[in-house]
Amino acid sequence: MTNKIIIINGPNLNLLGEREQSQYGSTTFEELEEKCLKKSKEIGLEMNFTQSNLEGEIVNIIQEARKEYKGMIINAAGFTHTSVAIRDALSLFKKPIIELHISNIYKREEFRHKSLISDIATGGIFGLGSEGYILAIISMQNMLDNENR
Repeated sequence: MTNKIIIINGPNLNLLGEREQSQYGSTTFEELEEKCLKKSKEIGLEMNFTQSNLEGEIVNIIQEARKEYKGMIINAAGFTHTSVAIRDALSLFKKPIIELHISNIYKREEFRHKSLISDIATGGIFGLGSEGYILAIISMQNMLDNENR
């Protein structure tokens, strides 16, 4: 049986490659999605890659994910620091969650140092650029494989 995961991306990540390349690199959102799909397929994961700029839409995606996915990788972007609603939805997921950030939020502005979702997440990857997504996919597969033993 193939493990099925979802990768949720928050606001402004659709503009990767265009915005603040010093923080986020030059990889576009479409290139990132392609890399993630390729890696997931390589290691036998079924994966859905999604993005929204709307807080309520992300909450809806998380709520629906409970029914369909065995694990979640989330880059909540700016909502990491502000959204109690996303935090509450994540707390209902009850399956492995990896919090992911392309930049190191702890080396940025003070307001970015507080994540409202870190204590809900199973683990986190910060500051490793777009390669962090690949590491998160591999880590999620390992977690799910360990659960199934």
